[in-house]
Amino acid sequence: MSVRIRMKKMGRKHRPFFRICAMEIRVPRDGRVLEELGTYDPMVPETDARARLNSERIKYWLSVGAQPSDKVSVLIKKYGAEGTHVEAQRLALARLAQGKRQPPPRPMAHAAQAAEAAAAPAEAAPTEAPAQPAAE
Repeated sequence: MSVRIRMKKMGRKHRPFFRICAMEIRVPRDGRVLEELGTYDPMVPETDARARLNSERIKYWLSVGAQPSDKVSVLIKKYGAEGTHVEAQRLALARLAQGKRQPPPRPMAHAAQAAEAAAAPAEAAPTEAPAQPAAE
């Protein structure tokens, strides 16, 4: 059994997404997988944050004789355990995570003033005593 590490295409039309998988050579591109080893999303704006690899498992599959495809070998060279872009990938992932966090909404000044103005006349108005029931 010859094993190859290659990309399995997922996603939809005009929105590709790939899983990096260990597969037998004879299996079609989107066929049965032995193990999923990572992902590659070309639509992520940060170039270095596109690939996420499980370096330990990739190292195992390479040690038992799996051959990476051309594209996957480039990704392993860049983002593997001893990759050339690992630090850039870590920074890019941090920037993406920072962008997802949204600051808490600030109270709008005119809304606060409107609320104060509505509360002020209610406090200034004299309160009437409840009417006593008539004695029968």
